[in-house]
Amino acid sequence: MTVDVNTLFLVTVYVEAILGLLLLFAWVQNIAVLAAAWWGGAHLLRAGSLALYGMHGSALDWITLDLANAILLISFAATWTGARVLDGRAPHLAGLFASAAIWLVVSHLPFVADSVGWRALIATLIITSYIWLTGFEFWRGRADPLVSRLPAVFMLLAYGAVFLLRTPLAMMLPPVPTNTAFSSVWLTVLSFEELLFTIAVAFVMLAMTKERTEQGHRNAALADPLTGVSNRRGFLLECDELTREQAEKSQTASVLVLDLDHFKSINDRFGHAIGDRVLQVFAQTAAANLRATDLFGRLGGEEFAVLLCNVGRERALVAAERIRSTFAEVALEVDGRPVSATVSIGVAMSEGKRVDVSGLLVQADQALYRAKERGRNRVEIAGADRPLRRTDDAQAVFSGLAPNSAAA
Repeated sequence: MTVDVNTLFLVTVYVEAILGLLLLFAWVQNIAVLAAAWWGGAHLLRAGSLALYGMHGSALDWITLDLANAILLISFAATWTGARVLDGRAPHLAGLFASAAIWLVVSHLPFVADSVGWRALIATLIITSYIWLTGFEFWRGRADPLVSRLPAVFMLLAYGAVFLLRTPLAMMLPPVPTNTAFSSVWLTVLSFEELLFTIAVAFVMLAMTKERTEQGHRNAALADPLTGVSNRRGFLLECDELTREQAEKSQTASVLVLDLDHFKSINDRFGHAIGDRVLQVFAQTAAANLRATDLFGRLGGEEFAVLLCNVGRERALVAAERIRSTFAEVALEVDGRPVSATVSIGVAMSEGKRVDVSGLLVQADQALYRAKERGRNRVEIAGADRPLRRTDDAQAVFSGLAPNSAAA
């Protein structure tokens, strides 16, 4: 069976345009996933490039060849840029346009300008590089658990290989004398595979867009919108997941419950806008004085909690005291207002294979209330018979540990 060149060409243009519109529609559904806009724009650019190429013979060569090929190269660069944006990396503007500019210069060199094969080969090498760079970007971000990420990497590697093989094979075969697509069976297979890979990769990108949208909704449901830290539900889920992972290991864990002192008074004196800023300053201060592996969340109102795994009594007290003292210092003035906000902290510890976070929260909460009763702006430990003052000998021993150290 033979395939008419014009039919195959039109099908490719329509497919690229439809895929571009689908990806743009996916982006409109959630404009936060900007990668979908890049990918949709890339397919539309590709459709436009092919449409210009289809006008060859009825329009100027610089439009149907030079401009068409430059747009084609930019479209694949836009696909690569979308992969970068998906994982939070900035667009590489030089990489977006440099290859098209280089190709326009190189394609007009005497030995290249007179050879259609060489021009096609140079363009193919550039396009294949962008396809594989896109796959590399997906692989680079594999720490982000998107189910469709690895299939996308595999498809892009295979797609680049097929694209790279097509042009050298066409150069080795004799010219086609008829208006049928590809006198060689191998070229027919490769061309259709190329089109199928284009469709498959686009649908994998649609799946990635959907996954990222769902991930965003899930994260939003588990995060506190004011402070950016985990909300109560998110904190407890993270604690449950972490303690399950380490269930077979004998470990020490500490829980801190932290509550801002006289917070209602701050709202009454300075207004809720300043109260919100105080909460944000506290969240930033606490996070800066914790390890990356520590779990931190807002339980509600002005109350927060921390889970410190593999941290015993002394180190937990050091971490709590560091948060308390640092916050008291930075919150003396907030947005030009003499707020002088402070925090009281209750600490509870557990040892063994099973860490009962809920039970530790109750114990730490009781210690917190004791800190409130004993004057606020202090740290109390669950089960302690005597108050832990900031001038205790224990604090003097622990204060030698450096802030933000691994021992936090």
